Amino acid sequence: MLTHLHIRNYALISHLDIDFHEGFSVMTGETGAGKSIILGALNLVMGARADTKTITEGEERCVIEATFGEDIIIRRELNTNGRSRSFVNDEIVNQTELKALARQLIDIHSQHESLMLGDDLFQLQIVDSIANNQTQQDAYAAAYEHYTNALQELRKYQQRAAKAQADADYVAFQWQQLEDAHLQADEMEELEEEEYRLAHAEEIQTALATALQQLDGDNGALSLIHASKSGIGNRASEMEERLNSVEIDLKDIISDIQRLYDRTERDPMRLEQVQERISMLQTLMKKHRVQTIDELMTLHEELGLQMQQLANYDEDIARLQGEVEVAHSALSEAAEALTQSRFSPCSLIASRLIEDMQRLGVKHANVAVQITPTDDFTPTGKDDVQFMFAANLNQSLRRVAEVASGGEISRLMLCIKALIASTNGLPTIIFDEIDTGVSGAIAGQMGEIMRQIAASRQVISITHLPQVATKGEHHYLVYKEDTDVRTETHIRELTPQEHASEIEKMRSL
Repeated sequence: MLTHLHIRNYALISHLDIDFHEGFSVMTGETGAGKSIILGALNLVMGARADTKTITEGEERCVIEATFGEDIIIRRELNTNGRSRSFVNDEIVNQTELKALARQLIDIHSQHESLMLGDDLFQLQIVDSIANNQTQQDAYAAAYEHYTNALQELRKYQQRAAKAQADADYVAFQWQQLEDAHLQADEMEELEEEEYRLAHAEEIQTALATALQQLDGDNGALSLIHASKSGIGNRASEMEERLNSVEIDLKDIISDIQRLYDRTERDPMRLEQVQERISMLQTLMKKHRVQTIDELMTLHEELGLQMQQLANYDEDIARLQGEVEVAHSALSEAAEALTQSRFSPCSLIASRLIEDMQRLGVKHANVAVQITPTDDFTPTGKDDVQFMFAANLNQSLRRVAEVASGGEISRLMLCIKALIASTNGLPTIIFDEIDTGVSGAIAGQMGEIMRQIAASRQVISITHLPQVATKGEHHYLVYKEDTDVRTETHIRELTPQEHASEIEKMRSL
């Protein structure tokens, strides 16, 4: 339960420390005194969205700290720079972790929550809470996620297969075009070299002939070296050996030049073939936006793999369809189990709500919980849950939001909260003016129901009604004080005498 609340620099609260007790407590105060500010601070420490505008004007930081029992301290810090931090027992936690913990500690029933009674999802959550079917919910959620993932994968693969099939002819054409090209690595470099040689054959032959004449002709380099060697004879053996080596190398060079000369000839037909080949390869590279023959060869392989995959699509789709069918069957079983768990408490819910609503002055109240199957699976199951209500004798049951007045909705919500409290172990419930729209003896009955709820847990009711306040075991007064600097909100626990006086004051208003 909530045992202590500390607030510093939040809205009109500069500093507040207050202890809370077991049982039924009431919180009263004039309109505008700051009850909603205290509730807002408590919501913030339980994970609500932070707003820097709530920091007291002129201050840089606000701190809200709530103590639950003897061992849980939750603290929220908010700075004017927008930075917000949350702590549990001085350990930093994220907002998701904070909210998950808060749901186990406290239920804050705000004024607008009664309006949510007309919301389908909220009604479903009420039934689930009373059914205590978290195991079935978790099983369904896991099955739903598995099914939706399998279905998504199948649809994605089907779309991919359809696109691939539509592109199949074009892919096959591209692959065949590259296949017919008989691509070879480094081919372009060799072709360009041959093209140059064929295109400049006459020039090359002339240059080679000149080189042969200078090296092997009369008075050429070879004959000059030979003559030099003969002149030296045996008088310089080392030099003779070096000239022999040069002579051998020169003969090799002359031989290579001769072969190149013999190979180099004008061949217009071959030149045309080479140029056509180069042009074809360049066209393919431009078409496929690549720079090299190697890239064309890689593309050729990839296109081949695509064609191979087309043949595997039918088999893969059949496999995925099988997985979807299995997942659908498991989901159907989980949905049926969840539906059955929801049917179980429906008669109890209806009978208890009818009984409590009659206690609260709706003499001919009639309530039913209607569960109908939905056409499709949803994240919450395959059920549409509706609370049906009639306030008058012989009146047909209709949806709560369609027939219930504001006062009837407030009373019905209190009855629902009482029922939920009797079926789960939530330690603290705070009611924020749930008695709006009622008065007199009915208000007293509402206070009595809240007091009964408090027999097994902590209940705090924010109220303007003396009939409710008089039921409280502990009474907290919220009030404002004007200082020289600002107006500030305070709260204090009243003594038994002050409690009686405050009740009389509320009766006189």
